[in-house]
Parts: sequence; C-alpha cells; structure tokens
Amino acid sequence: MNSKIYVAGDRGMVGSAIVRQLKSMGFNNIITRTHSELDLTNQATVKTFFDTEKPDQVYLAAARVGGIHANNTYPADFIYDNLMIEANVIHQAFVAGVKKLLFLGSSCIYPRLADQPMAESALLTGMLEPTNEPYAIAKIAGIKLCESYNRQYGKSHGIDYRSVMPTNLYGPGDNYHPENSHVIPALLRRFHEAKISKAPQVTIWGSGTPKREFLYVDDMAAASVFVMNLDNAIYEKHIQPMQSHINVGFGSDVTIAQLANLVKAVVGFTGEITFDSAKPDGSPRKSMDSTRLNSLGWQAKINLEQGLALAYADMLVHA
Repeated sequence: MNSKIYVAGDRGMVGSAIVRQLKSMGFNNIITRTHSELDLTNQATVKTFFDTEKPDQVYLAAARVGGIHANNTYPADFIYDNLMIEANVIHQAFVAGVKKLLFLGSSCIYPRLADQPMAESALLTGMLEPTNEPYAIAKIAGIKLCESYNRQYGKSHGIDYRSVMPTNLYGPGDNYHPENSHVIPALLRRFHEAKISKAPQVTIWGSGTPKREFLYVDDMAAASVFVMNLDNAIYEKHIQPMQSHINVGFGSDVTIAQLANLVKAVVGFTGEITFDSAKPDGSPRKSMDSTRLNSLGWQAKINLEQGLALAYADMLVHA
C-alpha cells in the first residue's frame, strides 16, 4: 500500500476513477500532475519528472480523446499527441527503473468489420474504422511499445508492462462538450437541454442502428487495478508475448436508438427522438469479448441504467 504510484491523466475521466479506486483500496502514495505542470508530449520534461520521482508503478491513462467529430476534425493532433505521450512515458518509465506499468487503450484498435464480439486475437487482422484511424494507430503502437519493452527487457530488467483495452466508457469526469464529446455525455447534455428548453424533439446523428457496448468508468478503474496487480504467473498463462492486451467490457451491447431512449428516460425528456441518417454512423457494431478478463476472475458490476443515472447526476453538478 506504500508503493509510489503515478497516475498519468488523473484529471481525465479514467485517470480520476483510477485515483478514486486506489484511494478506496488504501493506497496512500499516489503522484499526479496537471497538464500545465507536466506536458507528456515533451520528452525532456517527462525525463526530468521520472528521474526525480522514480515511481514504482505507472497507470498511463493520459491521452487526447474525443468522438467522431473531434477525430475527423483533428486527425493530426490525435495521432501525434497520443504517440508522443505513450512513447515518452513508457520509455522514461523504463529508464527510471519502473517495473510495473499499465497502458490504457481503446476498443477502436480493432478492425472496423471484426467478428463480434471482438476478441484480442482480432488485432491487426483488417482495416480500421476511417473516422478514428489515427487515434487507433497510436493506441496500437502503445500496446506494441509495452510488448516490445517486455520482450527486450522483461527478463534482464524485471519489467512487466501490461495493456487493457476498454469498451466505450462513461461516468463521472466525462467531457460534456456539445461537439467534441462521446455519445453518452453528448446525449445526456442534448436531452437535458431539450428538457429545459421544452424542445419538441431531439435529433440524433446517424441511423440509430449501430450497436455499442458501454462500461461505467469506475468498473474500468477496478479492472485496471485488478490487472495491474495480477500475479505474474497467472497473468502469463492467459496472454502471449505478442498478444498481451486484455479487453475490458460490460458483456452486452445496445443500439444507439435503445441508448437514446434510455437517456431520454433518465433525463426525463418527454419529446420525440428523430435520427439524421445523413450523418456518419461509425462502426456498425463494437462489442468486446472479455472472456480473457472474466476467466481471470473479474466482472463488471454497474449496469447501463444505473450508470446513466449516476452519470446524469454528475453532469448536473459539473457540466
């Protein structure tokens, strides 16, 4: 419990949830830095930080993130910033002697038309979804960075760098920006504003038919700490050196239309829902096969209805 733990990206939704999880478990030596205090895209400042702090464990939850609109508008920013963050943090962690690191990726690493639910073995078997390809490429590189350092330095330096790939996340600390947010916070905000303004209808991007899986962020944080602290002998029985990432999902998915109706009910909007099919849908379905994680002994606890109510309550306070 006295291990010095650096959580990169603690101001973000996932990073802040990991800090909450660690504190609830009794870990009492957690290091964090704001972006203004430590720019993770700057190699020199990251090196200075690791040389000075020398943490025992690193949770790499820092990333530039956003929805379809943001990914389409800023593709260069998404690939550059994420590549720089993970390359700097993973390499300087190694140089500073960090033995344990957990890299957080995304379900968008898998091919657009991957068999559903998507197993870890689907990685690099097909074309990526064009709307978020730059972000996905960066996240794949993060997985391969961890694997490559393990392969080259695992035995000689005793390092153990792991990767977890969450499905779509939501919950406290989410980004509720009207254009640059993911689907659940965008819907929560849109339905809430429609309720307040007594609008007759809410229009949703796309056809409403794509299916998505959603995981409450505190479940993701619990899974992250679980994987980080798994006994190495048990962990290595379930992974391969060049396919070591672990999916983290809820276990079932819903259509965007079903999600919209759930959000409508949670918010208390009484108008109609329409769909703008001229707008992009993204991938037709994205569901994670979490068999590997479940077989290790972890299951999600918070269902979508519970999670949406908690997320809406958080939005009312912070958005």
